[in-house]
Order: sequence, then structure tokens, then C-alpha cells
Amino acid sequence: MTRFTILILISIFNFSTLAQTQDSLKNKKLLANSILPTTMIASGLFLNNSITEYNLKTSVRKSLGTDFYFGIDDYTVYAPVTVMYIADLSGIKSRNHWFDQTKYLFISNIISSVITHSLKNIIVKTRPNGDAHSFPSGHTTVAFTNATVLYNEFSESSPIIAYSGYAFAITTGSFRVMNNKHWISDVLVGAGIGILSTNLVYYFEPFKNFNPLKKTTNISFIPTINKGNYGFYFSYKFI
Repeated sequence: MTRFTILILISIFNFSTLAQTQDSLKNKKLLANSILPTTMIASGLFLNNSITEYNLKTSVRKSLGTDFYFGIDDYTVYAPVTVMYIADLSGIKSRNHWFDQTKYLFISNIISSVITHSLKNIIVKTRPNGDAHSFPSGHTTVAFTNATVLYNEFSESSPIIAYSGYAFAITTGSFRVMNNKHWISDVLVGAGIGILSTNLVYYFEPFKNFNPLKKTTNISFIPTINKGNYGFYFSYKFI
């Protein structure tokens, strides 16, 4: 836990340094966007293994019943991605071309998932239901990563669409706790990692100029994700 705390402090310090050495306006936006996720991570670290989160878990299970389980969190985790591509197909203006959206979605999920799963192996914590690898929540990390991609793409053109992803992400995190799969600290840190990782990707914009399909308007190539299943939707408009 000490190493992880130091990692967070180093990250915050690096953000501060970054703001002093590069474009101030862009860095101020990054710093502003980093306040919420770093606060969530810090809150999760504070609550981790505390009597407060244990009491919360006990209260939730008492209110819902010890046998409560509703697996909607296995599906809401991917809802922001579905919303994004439906918006694209509907012609709603976005920040980037759909290929770039997919590129940043993929990179963001790789980064956030590597961080989360590495921490799961470093920090040995038992789930509320007795299973292993509790901290942080992988479902919540993915949900907030996807939601933050959606937000970055549509925050300027369609705020309702942009924020809808967070509604699905919050639902995912809430049901991870309600279904006795995770503690509140797992969810908070997972959410923070997802948001922070994605905002960093959109800040640095890796492979920014790589888009072989940017000038192609008659091709749609969209990834599809279901529980345990991955694929692609491809369409071509004949002129």
C-alpha cells in the first residue's frame, strides 16, 4: 500500500511540473480534469480496509438481503462504448473520427487495465464474498475508462450524450458493491484510474496522425463487445 501511495503522490507532482513546462492552457485543463480522479483514488486509499467500508458493506447487504444479486454490471460496463458508436452512426458531431475514437478507446483500456490488474496482484485483498483480487475493481475501471472516452468525444457537441456514460459507469460501480463483489474503496480507486488514464491519453494523443481511414466516408468499422465476446461490425456503402 505504501508503494501505491507514493505512486499517486509522484503522479500528482508530475502533473504540477507538467503545467509549468508546457502549454499552460492545455495543462490547466489536464490539471482540472485530474482533480476528481485523484480525489477518488485518495478517498479509496483512505477507506481501504477501514471499519467504515466494512460497516457500509454490512449495511448494504442487510438492506438488500444476503442473497441479493443482479448482474446488470456485466453489461453497463460496455454501455458507454455502445452509446458512442450509435452517436457516430447517427451523425452526431464528435471530437474525433471514429477510427481515432477506437484508437484512443483501445489505448485507454490497455493502460487502465494494466494498472488495475497489476495492483490486484501487488495488493492482496479479499473481496466481500471471499474471492480474491478485490482491489481495485476491474469492472469499474473499464466502465469509467469507456465513459471518459465518451465524455471527451461529445462534451462540446452533446453534453447529454457525454455525461450519459458516467451514469452507466456509476451504475456499474454501485452494483459491484451491491452484488457483494467489491468494497467501496475498490470501486473508488478503479473509477479514478479509469478517468485519469483516459484523460492522459487524450492529453498526449498517441499516434495522433495515424488514421488510414480519415478520408474514407463510406466505410464503418466498429468493435462490438458483449460479456466474454468480442467482435467487429463492418459496413460498406456502395456508391
